[in-house]
Amino acid sequence: MNLFIRRRSVALRAAAVAGVMAVAVASGGLAAHAAGAPTAVPPSSSRPFDAAGPSAETGEAAATGKDWLHTQGNQIVDENGDKVWLTGTNWFGFNATERVFHGLWSGNITGITRSMADRGINIVRVPVSTQLLLEWKNGRAAVPSGVNTYANPELKDLTTLQVFDYWLALCEQYGIKVLLDVHSAEADNSGHIHPVWWKGSLTGEQFYAAWEWVTARYKDNDTVVAMDVKNEPHGKQTESPRAKWDGSTDQDNFKYACETAGRRILAINPKVLVLCEGIEIYPRAGKSWSSQAEGDYHFNWWGGNLRGVRDHPVDLGTGISQLVYSPHDYGPLVFQQPWFKGDWNRTTLERDVWDPNWLYLHKENTAPLLIGEWGGFLDDGPNQKWMTALRDLIAENRIHQTFWCLNPNSGDTGGLLLNDWTTWDEAKYALLKPALWQSGGKFVGLDHQVKLGGAGSTTGISLADLYGGGTPGGDTRAPTVPAALTSPAKTSTSVSLSWTAATDDVGVTGYDVYRGTARIGTSTTPSYTDTGLTPGTAYTYTVRARDAAGNTSAASTPLTVTTPTGGGADTTAPSVPGNPRSTGRTTTGITLAWDASTDNVGVSAYLVFRDGTQVASVAGTGYTDAGLTPSTAHTYTVRARDAAGNTSAASVPLQVSTADETGGGTLLSQGRNAWASSTEAGNNPDRAVDGDTSTRWGSTFQDNQWINVDLGASRTLSRVVLDWEAAYARGYRVQVSNDPNFSTWTDLYATTTGDGGTDTLTVNGTGRYVRVLGQTRATPYGISLYEFRVYGS
Repeated sequence: MNLFIRRRSVALRAAAVAGVMAVAVASGGLAAHAAGAPTAVPPSSSRPFDAAGPSAETGEAAATGKDWLHTQGNQIVDENGDKVWLTGTNWFGFNATERVFHGLWSGNITGITRSMADRGINIVRVPVSTQLLLEWKNGRAAVPSGVNTYANPELKDLTTLQVFDYWLALCEQYGIKVLLDVHSAEADNSGHIHPVWWKGSLTGEQFYAAWEWVTARYKDNDTVVAMDVKNEPHGKQTESPRAKWDGSTDQDNFKYACETAGRRILAINPKVLVLCEGIEIYPRAGKSWSSQAEGDYHFNWWGGNLRGVRDHPVDLGTGISQLVYSPHDYGPLVFQQPWFKGDWNRTTLERDVWDPNWLYLHKENTAPLLIGEWGGFLDDGPNQKWMTALRDLIAENRIHQTFWCLNPNSGDTGGLLLNDWTTWDEAKYALLKPALWQSGGKFVGLDHQVKLGGAGSTTGISLADLYGGGTPGGDTRAPTVPAALTSPAKTSTSVSLSWTAATDDVGVTGYDVYRGTARIGTSTTPSYTDTGLTPGTAYTYTVRARDAAGNTSAASTPLTVTTPTGGGADTTAPSVPGNPRSTGRTTTGITLAWDASTDNVGVSAYLVFRDGTQVASVAGTGYTDAGLTPSTAHTYTVRARDAAGNTSAASVPLQVSTADETGGGTLLSQGRNAWASSTEAGNNPDRAVDGDTSTRWGSTFQDNQWINVDLGASRTLSRVVLDWEAAYARGYRVQVSNDPNFSTWTDLYATTTGDGGTDTLTVNGTGRYVRVLGQTRATPYGISLYEFRVYGS
């Protein structure tokens, strides 16, 4: 099982430069990116300030105490029992060494907050640390260095706690609600890497006490509506400490920690939501937590494994109606999990990953889900495919979510904002937008009095606008039934549908399309195309309309459509293409071949898939995939199709890498035996010689770490290529040896000024064993190599 470590929130300490902030931000963890002196963003206004934030002189609505939420089955509802949908984002920084939102070194806090509200963010998840909460509790809040007071004159001389309170008042003004998340024990940019909720002098009891203090401080402020007990508890079976989930009261049992923290929070504020995340591993049936065998466990993302709830549900006693489970999920650009290999799609993700780990809680009406982190870069490939699939799942099921993240300095995901902290990434926002709560063309907030976006907003509405004057039950009227369902077009493998739009007293937000009894998709317009069908087959469709309150119409009159047979009664798919192989490769291209399929009538085309996405349809049994990146691994499958549209199953996956972009001998190291001084988070040394640039070797967080590869015999060496991960070595040596005891090494190359990236080194030496010895690290982490390639003859 390939596991991972990620450092999404890691941004290096911001440093003041001539009164303006420059920051080194993370990339895949730590790639240095120095922001120059930012252009000042003038604040929208300069406001009087007191301890509670913006003053009443500005006309903001005060917290009403009427916006508290609770749960009913798998729904979250307001105090009137009306369904709500929490759809937001994450803004990190208070958890980090700066102890304040990142981006205030250039962006204006008011402008950023207002832009979130205007674009439909109705809740913001705010990572903090136990250490920060205890500093606030003990009166040790300091004035942060990470605030540019030219861009934020309203924050001049304010402590970190006062900045947070000021921002809460802005949230009240703009109708945004807040979810607090203890992201780590220590105020540290990489603190979330620590697997549990205690660390060093910060004990479990202090963790609970910090939650009690912050709950008491904001117990009368219904802007803070939810508490996420602990971000991403994790750890594998061989690691200590690690988080487990069972019925014990052990210190490392996160289920017990959730119950303890949750009950102590609810004893102070019984109306706040309590979110419990998952863990990383869970024992398979019949296995126990004492096992150290990898095969005895189910694995998932950090915080994403909620399998234990079925056996050991969280018990909050009388506060059970405040419990929400909160998994995290990410795509292949964060880590190439096993479920992203081969031919995968939304169906396989739902069946193999989401259902068994957390979606079952929604489907079985056990409790609501709020996906606390999901998001990533748009790559027009696998990552975007994953993100679109999860977005559609969220939208179709109205699962609560906070997208990761607002910050552009999240190294392995990027953010909704671009690097100026003002401009939105419009393509990414467009992907997210269907998963934001909307009605009648406007975004729906979670405040009953204040429109999302504030007084005078043209883009948002309040809960009172949606449901009326607060009558229990609010909008309970379902839309009208979609009428005149018809099929304007069809092929042997697809059916197009259209219908007359439904109407609603508030507004129709979408349509659910059913094939038989199974919902196959949704649409925001009165049309839909169903694909991947079988020729010569009858299918029966119905459509239901939905409104923003979750009311659903009755089903339309059924429509039965029979797909054409494609010119005959051929319903037999071709055989699977055999023996996929690479017959050549360059730095930018891979040539593929496969054995021909057979068919009862005849094969008309072969469909070629790269990393799960179709890239070609060809008539013959070969294809050259061009325009690729050097030294990059790809997985290919091939399907055969006949003239009637019947398509075979996928071939056996073939993984092949493009060639390295420089010459210099034969690649000798790939697939050879490799070992190392240490291994971090399961990133074993063999991953640096596997030809897959999405996997890596990583060491523990110490200097003088090494990785060796055995070439199998003494070889003459000409070149070494080191493809560093963001955690690279500044000082390192490349060495060679023929000594089977590894006591004698000869330097091939040495530097004390390494700068990461890809190092292509011309060398001259002979030996069987080649070693990279990392002597000084460039980051606080270990050293890490995606690929360690040795060339020669």
